Amino acid sequence: VYVLPGSSKTEIVGLYDEALKIKLKSSPVNNQANKELIDFLSKKLKIPKSSVEITSGSSQKRKLLTLNGCTSE
Repeated sequence: VYVLPGSSKTEIVGLYDEALKIKLKSSPVNNQANKELIDFLSKKLKIPKSSVEITSGSSQKRKLLTLNGCTSE
């Protein structure tokens, strides 16, 4: 995913350079944006927060995620 922290609202915007672009209201300070990203995606995908893991890029805008318990539906 490609994340834009500090936006006016949290939403999925579309694609950006072959990544899902997500705007987040939270700032990147104290890991707030990462926490909001996990919370947002767990609600959208209807999976527990523990099933969403940032596997790389936790301090960058481009992040690689692992989703457990998520089906194609």
